[in-house]
Amino acid sequence: MSHNKRPQLDRGESMLKEKVFNTIKKYNLIEKKDKIVLGVSGGPDSISMLYILNELRKEKKIDFNIYVAHINHGIRENAKIDEKFVLDFCKQIGIECYVLNTNIKDMSEREKRGLEETGRIVRYNFFDEVLEKTGSNKIAIAHNQNDNVETVIMNVVRGSGLAGLRGIEAKNGKYIRPLIECKREEIEDYCKKENLNPRHDESNDENIYTRNKIRNIAIPYIKKELNPNIIDTITRLSDIVRDDLNYLDIQIETAYKNMCLEEKNITENVYNVEKGAKIILDIKKFNKENIAIQKRVILYAINRLFGTTKGIEKIHIEDIIKLCNNNIGNKYLTPNKKTKIVIKNKKIYIETVK
Repeated sequence: MSHNKRPQLDRGESMLKEKVFNTIKKYNLIEKKDKIVLGVSGGPDSISMLYILNELRKEKKIDFNIYVAHINHGIRENAKIDEKFVLDFCKQIGIECYVLNTNIKDMSEREKRGLEETGRIVRYNFFDEVLEKTGSNKIAIAHNQNDNVETVIMNVVRGSGLAGLRGIEAKNGKYIRPLIECKREEIEDYCKKENLNPRHDESNDENIYTRNKIRNIAIPYIKKELNPNIIDTITRLSDIVRDDLNYLDIQIETAYKNMCLEEKNITENVYNVEKGAKIILDIKKFNKENIAIQKRVILYAINRLFGTTKGIEKIHIEDIIKLCNNNIGNKYLTPNKKTKIVIKNKKIYIETVK
């Protein structure tokens, strides 16, 4: 007697799905009637995320819909094969797939931006497009626990503050990361057991980029010579810092609202900041705050304006605070080519450079 039914999941397979489900519940990542755009490259992380979320959806554990967004960056020789793989995979499981074909290399040269940054801009803009087209409300990214640890180490190496130790959030606005508590090895094992046959991005093997050096050289060395449990150790550190910063964030938001006099042309699109966008703060209230709050309020305001604080360094923050504390009218600073801080009429103007 033959059966076409899928065999029962063994313990290893069900454990990963259970882990993802528990992460979803813990951080309230997916709610009833959500429509979610999944960024799927075709690699082990994104394919297992797609497969598991589709399984949970079919099992009606949560009532939600999913769509797939795939980007052919036009850089790698195998990009076309990856694209076909994702399209075929989606067809097989009955999920709508949107594909963007582009040439990141040409774009990065044209716009005088790094390859990685250009890729990121294109990626998130496309996810937003698909979100709008499908009437979705969330975007799922397949970052895993190892990615988080790599990010924390990168931030430490670059000399970031506490915020850098927070790592990658499970939920950040409309972005959700259902695999953030799953280790890379667990995901790869799951793909093998489920015969998902994900694609391999050979650029991950090249130790050109900082992340790859940390992934392929630094972490294996630390595991072998210093701490075999480095992934769990740094995850713990990240969790502790995140809890503390979540409390601090509430204090910063309260302080910001108290001193904010005006917000003009604020947009949520990180890469499409409107001209003439500005934030005006009450300098008297700002100067009354503790320096730890002052620093973070400046970063909070810049982040509201641009969606990022990239290019704003410790020395810039110190200079801005000094300028505010001196409270001399018509003085200004330009910490980078996009941002201007002006002190006038007992107010702090944080604005975009026209």
